[in-house]
Amino acid sequence: MNVKLNDNVLVITGKDAGKQGRVIATSPKHGKVVVEGVNIQKKAKKARKANEQSQIIEQPGAIDVSNVMVVCDACNKPVRVKYSVEGDKKVRVCPKCGAVLDKAYAGKKGAKAAETKEAPKKRTRKRAAKKAEDAEGSAE
Repeated sequence: MNVKLNDNVLVITGKDAGKQGRVIATSPKHGKVVVEGVNIQKKAKKARKANEQSQIIEQPGAIDVSNVMVVCDACNKPVRVKYSVEGDKKVRVCPKCGAVLDKAYAGKKGAKAAETKEAPKKRTRKRAAKKAEDAEGSAE
């Protein structure tokens, strides 16, 4: 599934064709996505307590992932997602402008290189530190 959470997508078919929105939830197992402001469904909510009121709630419903296209942030056009390997990561790329569509990956290019150079910290045992303090305390 080439659509991820918080992607900006365009609905291409169905009653909401032409609408754009942000992906709120994904279900890769079922091939469905929930898009903000698209496929609005009404649901009756019954009052559960004496001071509550029954009401009708509008909420977005799931639509099939094949009915949406990812919108590139750089060129602002709906695109078919292209994959490319950068370093040891597989990232989603816009085939029209070449921009990286993975927001989490785009900002971490230099940060990961700095993290790998640092040596891991040595772990110290708490018991050994306490015994050393006790030995110093008894010597005084």
